[in-house]
Amino acid sequence: MVIHRQQSFHVESIVLLSKLHTKQSVEVELEMSEMDLTAAESKATYAEIKQYVLDKYGLKVSSLNIAQIKAKSGIIERENYNTAKNENVKQPNCTEEKENAIKNAFKYFQMI
Repeated sequence: MVIHRQQSFHVESIVLLSKLHTKQSVEVELEMSEMDLTAAESKATYAEIKQYVLDKYGLKVSSLNIAQIKAKSGIIERENYNTAKNENVKQPNCTEEKENAIKNAFKYFQMI
C-alpha cells in the first residue's frame, strides 16, 4: 500500500496596529440630495418589468421582448455571452402592443 501525501504551504501575515494621536482632521460635508438615486442607478430588473406589464396591461412579456425594446430605446445592455453561433437565427419580434407596454414600464421605472 502506497500513501501519497500532498503538502500545502501557507503564508502567515502579522500586522501591527497602533492608535495615532493627531490634531489633524478632515471634515466632509455631504448633502442629502447627493445621496438620492439617479435614474441610471434605479434600473428595474427584468422580473420587475414583467410584473409591471402583467399587472397594468395583463400581458406576459419575455426577457427577449424586454431586451429587444431596450436595444430599440438605446438602453445599453451588458455583453451577452449566450449569443447564437449562426448569424441567421430568427427571433420572434415583439408585438406593437407589448412594445408600448414595455416602453411605458421603462418610463415608470425612469429608465428612459
